Amino acid sequence: MTNGLLTVLVLAGTRAGTSDPMARAAGVSHKAILPVAGRPMIARVVDALAAHPRVGRIVVSIERPEILDGVLDHPVGVLPPAPGPSASVMEALSTLGTPLLVTTADHALLRPEWIDAFLASAGTQCDMAAAIAMAGDIARDAPGGRRTLIRLADGAFSGCNLFLFRTPAALGVVRLWQRIERQRKHPLRMARLLGPMLLLRYATGRLTRAALCARIGVLSHATVRLVPLPDGRAAVDIDKPADLAQAEAILSRAWTRTGARTGARTGAESCASPM
Repeated sequence: MTNGLLTVLVLAGTRAGTSDPMARAAGVSHKAILPVAGRPMIARVVDALAAHPRVGRIVVSIERPEILDGVLDHPVGVLPPAPGPSASVMEALSTLGTPLLVTTADHALLRPEWIDAFLASAGTQCDMAAAIAMAGDIARDAPGGRRTLIRLADGAFSGCNLFLFRTPAALGVVRLWQRIERQRKHPLRMARLLGPMLLLRYATGRLTRAALCARIGVLSHATVRLVPLPDGRAAVDIDKPADLAQAEAILSRAWTRTGARTGARTGAESCASPM
């Protein structure tokens, strides 16, 4: 943090040796510049970040920085991505330090007010926080989409691609994330890593968010919070054509309510729109 302002990392890398099918279908070279209602989705993300008064430096993790030439209205730094999101976050933490706010290039509906709600609820008593949206809020605010839900005893939720690594202890969470990624194709090893009691409580519908955070804290030696956001649209990211259609429909409804013209693109308007 410089002068009280947050540094933000936007993850925009692609897997080595692969190309995104949505980018190919849209005729663009990289998913990050996929048009969403006529505006490259990473530009929408950067607009929202730049409009927030607590955001200082914005850094994009992307393998080909020239992809961003002429795309963004705000200056950004660039870091080369590592193999995978967790490794990219680890590299960024070693370079940029903490606190570090992290989001993704496909979080095209990101709003400054969601960042406000997230930072206020995350507070100063945790090492790492992750934003979530509860299933009921998603059904109310973003109906018709299909989101991956984690079903716990105190409610089902989906992630919102918004993370705060507040202190150096948050590195422990990233190390745990990397260990889980390495074991994702080995269920028995993952079970040993997470602990059989946690898995049993999850399987029997008795696992709560607090218990999950506590277990992650034990394994990572960090304090962790899951922060529900008040707007279910925060869970919408763009991974599939149906996600793109949903995001564009949401933006279209917002423009209809505000009388904004298609293609409006300033950060000030982003703040003013009630989307």
